[in-house]
Amino acid sequence: MTTNANLKALTEAGVSIWLDDLSRQRISSGNLAQLITDQAVVGVTSNPTIFANALSNAADYADKVKDLAARGAGVDDTIRELTTADVRDAADIFRNVYESTGGVDGRVSLEVDPRLAHDTDKTVAEAIDLWKAVDRPNLMVKIPATVAGLP
Repeated sequence: MTTNANLKALTEAGVSIWLDDLSRQRISSGNLAQLITDQAVVGVTSNPTIFANALSNAADYADKVKDLAARGAGVDDTIRELTTADVRDAADIFRNVYESTGGVDGRVSLEVDPRLAHDTDKTVAEAIDLWKAVDRPNLMVKIPATVAGLP
């Protein structure tokens, strides 16, 4: 596949092209890496809806879910494990972009649980936990845009 001329022109004009979709299938198939190479994608965002769609394809996650269930993981812990693993793997794929742009691009986002949106202390604690769980410099932790999220 060749680079899309319109996306190339946008990139040359200073626009950062981000993908609003992340899944294990996109990572493991090589599609995410191909989008970086062929479509000028320099970042990827995630959110609970995106991960719900990704997790609905049970085949991509079946082995890991089975392993987590055998260890007694609950639903929230399982979702957290799956999503942070996908974000970590995507961050690894974007690492060269991150390094070659001095950290301007090459980021992968992960959102703090929106159920914490009205509790500053829990939002901060969750953001720190996500940062530690993913453990990649190109992670971008998204904070809910609420009054409690401002601090």
